[in-house]
Amino acid sequence: MFNCLPPETASMPNSLFHALQGQYFVGYADNISLNNGNNAWASLSNPIGSGVNLFVNVWTVTEPSTTPLNIQVWLNATLPVPLTPSTFVTPTNTAFFPLPTPEVQIFKASNTNATPTGGAIAYTRLSVPGQTLADEEDGKFIIPPGGNFALFFSNPSTTTNTANIKVAFGWWEEPICRY
Repeated sequence: MFNCLPPETASMPNSLFHALQGQYFVGYADNISLNNGNNAWASLSNPIGSGVNLFVNVWTVTEPSTTPLNIQVWLNATLPVPLTPSTFVTPTNTAFFPLPTPEVQIFKASNTNATPTGGAIAYTRLSVPGQTLADEEDGKFIIPPGGNFALFFSNPSTTTNTANIKVAFGWWEEPICRY
């Protein structure tokens, strides 16, 4: 009889392993606007009561303007409102029926003068105008229910030019083990 699961001793990337289990998801937020010295952000948010931990695998930022963006990576911060959810999310393994549904949600905000509070800044990056910035985290950021992984954008050269940012995320979710 044919077994569809890989052998338990197989060596494979975490993302593939979780995709085979229907736990790996990708999604994006587009049309994130930033101008006139304002800020913007995009986040993976793990709702309270989700029953899963969020493992951040990869993120990308595309912004075709002529000025660089300052990108701060925040963990478990209180983010400026209003929250706009993204509906552009899918499991990567589309062989399941019905398709798995993620617990984690993507949110975005444009042109806000507020900044995140609480939480912690993990690190910062400076984008190169007109290029896509990608960072592979390999699941090292683990976010519990009620937490988030956020990319906070500001323009270090206050300008009247409008940035139109697109952010993509890849992540997996694992049920929280109760011992």
